[in-house]
Amino acid sequence: MSDKLVSDDSLYEELFDVEKETAATGGHIVGDLSDQLSGLRDTAAVMKGSLREILNFPEIHQAFNCKREHYTVFSYELCNRALRENLLFSSEVYKESPGVQRMGHVILKMVGKEHLAYRSMVQPMFIRPRAIDWWKKNWIEGSVKALLDRMEGRSATADLNQDLCARLPVHIVTQGMGLSGDSALAFRENLMKSTVQSRSLPIEEVMKSAAEVERMLREVISARREQPADDVITGLVQGVLNLPDEEARGLTDDEIFAYARLIMLAGGGTTWRQLGITLYQLLRKPELWEACRNDRSLIERAIDEGARWMPTDPIFPRLVTKDVELAGVKIPAGSRIDMCLGSANRDPSIWDRPDEYDIYRERKSHLGFGMGPHRCLGMEVAKQEMLVAINGLMDRFPNIQLDMSAPPAELVGGLEQRGMSSVPVTLY
Repeated sequence: MSDKLVSDDSLYEELFDVEKETAATGGHIVGDLSDQLSGLRDTAAVMKGSLREILNFPEIHQAFNCKREHYTVFSYELCNRALRENLLFSSEVYKESPGVQRMGHVILKMVGKEHLAYRSMVQPMFIRPRAIDWWKKNWIEGSVKALLDRMEGRSATADLNQDLCARLPVHIVTQGMGLSGDSALAFRENLMKSTVQSRSLPIEEVMKSAAEVERMLREVISARREQPADDVITGLVQGVLNLPDEEARGLTDDEIFAYARLIMLAGGGTTWRQLGITLYQLLRKPELWEACRNDRSLIERAIDEGARWMPTDPIFPRLVTKDVELAGVKIPAGSRIDMCLGSANRDPSIWDRPDEYDIYRERKSHLGFGMGPHRCLGMEVAKQEMLVAINGLMDRFPNIQLDMSAPPAELVGGLEQRGMSSVPVTLY
């Protein structure tokens, strides 16, 4: 087990602060916008303008490198359709994002058969059986145990956001890809500086961090070509790419590098924020925590409900490739749309009492993990991380509760990411 996982390194507080993360992207820092987003949805399913324009928030500098006519869709029906129909509502919009462009040839901006071919190479390593039999057994269970041991031996109080939620995903994805657990924080720091934080840093620092990320990943790629191991990069090295009208081939080092960097960027961030949201909602309603502790089958329902109730990534863009009419609004080809998943997941035409966090509600497909061809690749691994973490807390600290003497926890972040400021608890 990595010593860095249980260390007191101050980088955890620097790297896993939702407000700092939001500020680094150039996003306007706001709290819970759910009521505003639902109000917009109830006014119209489609509105002209980006969501930032509609809310009178400043646009993010260099979010896209060209101007386009912009619309926002708010309802579940339309967001679900836009996610599923990826040729009409195209992920190629990310080709106009300087940040994504710097990541290389990644599946985030692919569509159709090309996307299917590239995603098929890695998807088998992230399906539910592999999440349980491989990720959970190899990395998740041991990491959760080590973190709970650390909490148990230190104090009667803890901040789960920092002591558990932030630490677990970044170490899991780092080791699962094939890097040393001791390199997790250094890799994450350089990865963030060279991608998410690049707008707010001197170019020399960005380039230095980008070079370090490249060095660390390419060393692993080269090593796995020489000596395979039991990790994702080995799977990418050994995989066969079957693109239409091309001979089957392996991935190049550049393709593996781009793939690995994208997985590690997403895997080290979203689960941290979503786990914090779910834990806070369960703990602020002790009857729900107790119900899950007595019936562990409810925990997965709690996780799914958390992703519905407050998705950590509430909007995504798409490029409209053909003229289309949505809810009576004609949207011309070449327009950009924002899909507001935050409002879609609370659409009263789909859910009763949509603003309530309710683990007993009828289970229906929500958009918290996306939908369609680009549904979250690591969804099942993220769920296992959250399941093992919550089960572990219930076993180790049966009397855990929110620490009412600590500064109040708040939902923070912007339109592009949300999470908890803290999750303060008393353990005994």
